[in-house]
Amino acid sequence: MKKKIAILLPFKDTYTKNKAGSASIWVKDFIKNSKYKDKISIYGYIKDFNKNDIIDKKKYFNLDYNYDFLLGSKNKKYVEIFNKTIKGKNINLVEIHNRPSYLNFLDTKFKKILIFHNDPIKLKGSESLKDRTEIIKKCEKIIFVSNWVKQRFFEGFKIKHNHKCVVVYPSINKLNKFPKKENIIIFVGKLNKSKGYNIFGTSIKRILDEFKNWKSYVIGDEPREKYNFKHKNLHLLGWINHDKTLKYYEKSKIAVSPSIWEEPFGRTSMEAGSRGCATIISNRGGISETNLNSIILNKLSSEEIYKKIKFLIKNDKIRKKIQKDSFNNVVHDLKKNSILIDQIRDETLSKLKINYINKKSKYKIIHVSNFGQRQANRLYNISIAKKISNGFIRNGHDVINISDRDVVRLGRDFSSFNKGLDYFNTLLLDTIDHYKPDALVLGHVNNLNLNTLDIIKEKNKNIRLAQWFEDNLYKDGPDPITNKNNFLKYTDYLDHNFITSDPNFLGINKKFNCSYLPIPVDENIEYLKCYQNENPIKDLFFTMSHGVNKGVLKRNKTDVREPFVKKLILDNPEIIFDIYGYKNKQPIWSNDFYDAIYKSKMALNLSRINNVKYYSSNRIASLIGNGILTFVDIKTRLNDFFNYNEVVFYKNINDLSEKLKFYKENKYERNLIAKKGKIKYFKIFNNNIIADYMCARLFEKKAKKNLSWMK
Repeated sequence: MKKKIAILLPFKDTYTKNKAGSASIWVKDFIKNSKYKDKISIYGYIKDFNKNDIIDKKKYFNLDYNYDFLLGSKNKKYVEIFNKTIKGKNINLVEIHNRPSYLNFLDTKFKKILIFHNDPIKLKGSESLKDRTEIIKKCEKIIFVSNWVKQRFFEGFKIKHNHKCVVVYPSINKLNKFPKKENIIIFVGKLNKSKGYNIFGTSIKRILDEFKNWKSYVIGDEPREKYNFKHKNLHLLGWINHDKTLKYYEKSKIAVSPSIWEEPFGRTSMEAGSRGCATIISNRGGISETNLNSIILNKLSSEEIYKKIKFLIKNDKIRKKIQKDSFNNVVHDLKKNSILIDQIRDETLSKLKINYINKKSKYKIIHVSNFGQRQANRLYNISIAKKISNGFIRNGHDVINISDRDVVRLGRDFSSFNKGLDYFNTLLLDTIDHYKPDALVLGHVNNLNLNTLDIIKEKNKNIRLAQWFEDNLYKDGPDPITNKNNFLKYTDYLDHNFITSDPNFLGINKKFNCSYLPIPVDENIEYLKCYQNENPIKDLFFTMSHGVNKGVLKRNKTDVREPFVKKLILDNPEIIFDIYGYKNKQPIWSNDFYDAIYKSKMALNLSRINNVKYYSSNRIASLIGNGILTFVDIKTRLNDFFNYNEVVFYKNINDLSEKLKFYKENKYERNLIAKKGKIKYFKIFNNNIIADYMCARLFEKKAKKNLSWMK
């Protein structure tokens, strides 16, 4: 293992036996069982440097930083000295503890993991939404010491997760044997109001007066606040090192941690519980995540603490059960979480999931989309989902299709609307557990819970996630806000996005790892050769709808294309139009669609917006792919892919009218263009090619074809 890791501690978080801060304790604990321990170096600053007090002399390097005489930002100088110190040491990964502002000064060549030990909103460099958005961009992984800290990081975000983010709790080694206990009540922490020492001190004096055979130990100090709690059985030990503190927990029967401030985690209650203490805690911040057998204070008052301690002293059996349960059920096991941190390092350093998958040429894929069973497969001929899945299968991949909307609908009952959603999310998780796919592909899915994607990402480190999206994303097009929200819903979890417009035109290619997705054709679906029909009875075919799901026109609703269609009809009385979805003539689907286009000489591909690069109604594949001469607006710029002898492009309604009249009367030219258009469409946009291209982008491999649209 050649990869090297540098850990940068917060300024003045001393990596010493006697005064280690929370970050130093984290590093000390997790380095013991790490497979990277021989490749890790630790950097920090201790003003009164004493080598004999360092936790690990071989791994620790004290930065040469005389901050007393420096002007300007101390943090900037601190990180600059760190950059200079590790230059030439072949460091691959830098782990920064609890100082997001350091990211602004760290050399950009390093991969970065940031560990939050405190409330991100109160740390310089992560206070604003903009700060935290930049952190996500700059870091390969972000670790939080509790779920509460993670929730605070996403405060104000619409989406409360990102696939880079993970919770790894501070952890502890279990003892093999329950320790011998004495009648001791222990308090550990800063002796201030934030830690609740003021109310503990008042209550403990009452307890010690009442129960003469009990004593209390207090470990900690606080020079800024002074309290004069005195009792012959109250022993103030000051600040002692971490290992000695654990020994005092082992002797104690009861521990009290009544923090008033929002504790990011609350290490004291975790450590106390692991050593068999019945632990009394406040329910502030992340403290409740530390020990599942704690006694939670209903009120933060000395009276409440007094009552809880008294109850535990007088109810010996209950207290012993709590002690044993806490000892036997340590939630945050150091060995297990050390493995988790190493897995995060593996993924960051070697891109493990990509290298693992790249060894394969055939994949297992779960494709979730609307496959339209509840519409009795009425939409099979325009279903991008069906065509993409067919392409995956023909390329040799194994595919499971899940029709999310059908599953949700079938899972509902009268008692709960959400029952169908819950059933779908459970079904997907169970399917992934059984099938172990290489990829999950989403097509216009809105029924996934973000928590489901959290679980998928956490349990399946190598899985690749993608979505394809066919609706308009241009600001001046139809439904831009709704479509944008639907598109963005899962992007934080996705490895790749595919859209049916040019991502460069929309300016989202780099931001969302986005690629262009043409509307595919399938040899078993677009099977007609309309150009072979010698006696078509209609001139121009066109259809539109108010939505594909119900498949009928909606009352009192109009389509933005109607004025264009109306004028086209008025301007061309000699043309025999066959138009559906207009003037109460219902849209047509499946076999009716095929019958209609086969009876027509020409077809119009008209979308609700036609000036977005490469965007088109998905019926373009059904028209050109079935071999009917098709008119396409030049503003789509699809002439980048098709010549004028394959598709007829028009500039405006007058130009379209002239070309309509010409090709109506010129059968040979019309059919030749239709034939060449079909051949070209299948040559560059068939679903086998598109499915291979999607896999190539998703798994970072080379596509079999190198076509002009594969930018």
